[in-house]
Amino acid sequence: MGIQHLTNIVATIAKAGKRGVLRLTLDKIYFTLTGPVTGSAVLWSEITQSNFFNEYNMEGVSEENNEIYLDLELASLLRVLRSARNAKSLKLKLTKKHSPCLTCEIEQPSLLAQCRQVVHDIPVTVVPRRHWDDYQEPPTTDFDVSVVMPPLKTVKNVVERMRTIGLSMIWSASKTGALTLRAENDTVQVATHFKDLVSPTPGRANMSSVQRQQDGDDAQTFETRVDIRPLHNFLSGQQSMATKVVCSIEHRMMLHFLMIHDDVTLQYIIPGMSL
Repeated sequence: MGIQHLTNIVATIAKAGKRGVLRLTLDKIYFTLTGPVTGSAVLWSEITQSNFFNEYNMEGVSEENNEIYLDLELASLLRVLRSARNAKSLKLKLTKKHSPCLTCEIEQPSLLAQCRQVVHDIPVTVVPRRHWDDYQEPPTTDFDVSVVMPPLKTVKNVVERMRTIGLSMIWSASKTGALTLRAENDTVQVATHFKDLVSPTPGRANMSSVQRQQDGDDAQTFETRVDIRPLHNFLSGQQSMATKVVCSIEHRMMLHFLMIHDDVTLQYIIPGMSL
């Protein structure tokens, strides 16, 4: 169960980008994905290691900075995890061969008395201490509006249809629980409306304090135009992690998704484009 769950998480992240940074601490494992240029979409995910590994030992660069940051190709890690789907055990460890590697030792069941062991080496780059600040949790933002998303499969289908209209789309929402997805070009404008969605309390969106808004300006609409490609990638990757997702909008600045599923927290931020 732990291997399959971890595989689903990495599959979700790999949909959003080719490379990511794996951050290891004593209690948590983090995956961070940042775009190649400033202004690209950002993904940040936090996993509680004790819910995945029976044994977990690590030693960082020092007692004060007891962490490890590894840059790696997500598709390579995903291939290894998928090959371990029916494994009896999976061990991950940092090794140094010709270059630093994340070595994956898979113990496969066998018809013979002894189990069969398969070893994969994934090349990694150890991120220097001076760059660690680039891979921290996104800063807290007081969003203008937040809503709990309708079924992700439905939203994904809407986004896929709107990809044929243009390269961007506009997301708008109000505190009454209304969400509108809109795409347009020189000849046509198409919009899909969702109503009566749950709206979390003001401030940073969270799943523990979901309630209706009662402010006097509930009907005010906030919107952001975003690149449709990273949006579609994110929604495509979420199908294996079906759960509630909070969508938040900072007016004309960003679209923010927060997913909390059991022992996994995932944030995905798409910067706004000019309206």
